[in-house]
Order: sequence, then C-alpha cells, then structure tokens
Amino acid sequence: MSLFKTHAQIFPKIIKKPKEQPQIVNNPLLRDIRLFDSQKYLQNITRQTDSLLYKDYVNLNKRLSIVSEDTLSLIWAPTNQLVKVSEQIQIDSIWITAFEYYSSWDSQKINIYDFNPKGFKDTVYVKLYDQFFGTKWALPLDQTKITSEFGFRRYRWHHGTDLKLNTGDPIYSTFDGIVRIKSYDRNGYGYYVVVRHKNGLETLYGHMSKILVEVGQEVKSGDVLGLGGSTGRSTGPHLHFEVRYQGLSINPTQLFDFSVGRLHSDIYAVTSASFDHVIEAQKSVYHRVRSGENLSIIARKYGTRVSNLTRLNNLTTRSILRVGQNLRIR
Repeated sequence: MSLFKTHAQIFPKIIKKPKEQPQIVNNPLLRDIRLFDSQKYLQNITRQTDSLLYKDYVNLNKRLSIVSEDTLSLIWAPTNQLVKVSEQIQIDSIWITAFEYYSSWDSQKINIYDFNPKGFKDTVYVKLYDQFFGTKWALPLDQTKITSEFGFRRYRWHHGTDLKLNTGDPIYSTFDGIVRIKSYDRNGYGYYVVVRHKNGLETLYGHMSKILVEVGQEVKSGDVLGLGGSTGRSTGPHLHFEVRYQGLSINPTQLFDFSVGRLHSDIYAVTSASFDHVIEAQKSVYHRVRSGENLSIIARKYGTRVSNLTRLNNLTTRSILRVGQNLRIR
C-alpha cells in the first residue's frame, strides 16, 4: 500500500474575456476609414442619383463624390478630406484622377458640360443648404448692393450680377464645395474663381485683386476665396457673381434677395425657364456693315473675336467689307 495519497491536480478555470465590441460612432466624419464600406456607400449613392442625373449612363467609380451629385442630399463623403495633387484628389484614401471621379472636371474651362437647354423639360430641385446636415450658406459679400443686373447688356449677355465693393474687401463662398478653377482672364473676368458646390451648382467670382484659394481646395460657406478688385474687363471695383447649373448661367437673383441679404428659399427649382436667356442668346445674330467699320470694330462691338467672325462668314483677316454687307455674329 502506497504511503502517499494521490490527489488529482486541479487547474484554475480559464474564463475567456469577451472581446470588446467596436464602439459605433454616429458621426460619419469621425469614423475610422478602415470600417468604411465603400461598396455599400457607392450602392446607396447609385440608388439616389441614377434616376435623376445619370439615367442610362452608370459608372460606380463616380459615385463617392465629396461634392454630391444628388441635388437634394448634402452629406459629405465620410472622411471629409480632400487633397489636390496635379489634377488628382484623395478621398477615403483612394487616389483617382479628378476627371474619373467626377463626371466632368476641368480646372481651365468654365463650361465643360454637354448640356442642351432646348431639350431640358424636367424640374430639378436643388437643395441649397440643410442645417440638419451641418451645411449653411453665405452672401458673397458683407454688403450686397447691385450695380449691374443679370441680362442683356449692349450687344452681349451679362451672365452675372455685379455687386459693389471696395478693393480689398473679402469675397466669400456662398455654399460648401470645391474650388474647380483659379485663373486670370485679361479681357473678361480678371482674377476669378469657380467653386463646384455639393448641391450641384457652381458659382463664379470675378474681378478679384487677389485669390486666396487653390484648385481642389475644399471650402465651406463663408470661407474667404479672395479679395475684391477691378481686374480684367472692369470699369471699377466690383464683384461679378455668377450662378451656373451644368455650365449654363442662372440669374443669381432667382436664388438671392441681395436687397435684404437672404435666400428666397432653401430649395431652388431648375426648370427650362431658367435657361430661356441661353436659348435666346444661341439664336443667330447678324450685323449690317456700316461705313468705316472693319472686323476689329465689329468684334469689339459684340464682345466676340475676329477669328469667330471670319470663321462664321468664310472670310480672312484681309477680306474687304462692303457697306450694307450682312455679317453673322453668332
């Protein structure tokens, strides 16, 4: 018989600690990008926008836009980050060219859209701002006194509203968006900026003395874009302010009541009537040559180029004009 009593060895019970569940952050701007489901986000954007803007042309690579293509939704892409490098942007840590990301992107030309207003019969409701989602709006200037209205001016169309300012006054972005163009036009806008907004509109700010933003820069409503001036084709310090949809101008006073400094509504309805002036301006215009006129004089009179006149009328710069001759201007 053994002198030693045997005992079963008892090991301490190991209790596995449950893994901590990742905390759900309600604010999409604070989420870890590694938890972001890009495919699901793209699918949601697709369902919201295809019927409105894309119709038969669908490309999922253009859905995750920090500037929403859905005119009634003003939600930023989750990371709220934007960096421009040689016409490239970084959103959600994915590098892609700006042209591929947006259906249209060009930092040189103002109207880059293939949009014919003659065939536009729909009504598109554009959400200008939405405080629920943190989007606001601002006036382009601290004081908004109109000095020249939107409309036909002499022999050409004035596509914006001119607002009085002093050289050096700050000029503000009216809505959230991205700077698409920063440029200089000696014979027109002078130093100017075009901002593409999340609501589908674009705004143009002309005759600046100094530009303070860069192409691809994300801006919020009320951010300073530049300083007022009188550069380009200008007779004195003022802001030339334009609102555009699909590249075509809209009367800014249809959105803004500059006399009292407010918006007419938080939603603007884009209809065929919004572009009646564009259709009218596209009609052919002819000029009957008078004594003493040449191509340069006529071109300046209508705000066009001599090369346009020669092309439309099958002429050369050496062609001799006859008094009474009809020239097509556009």
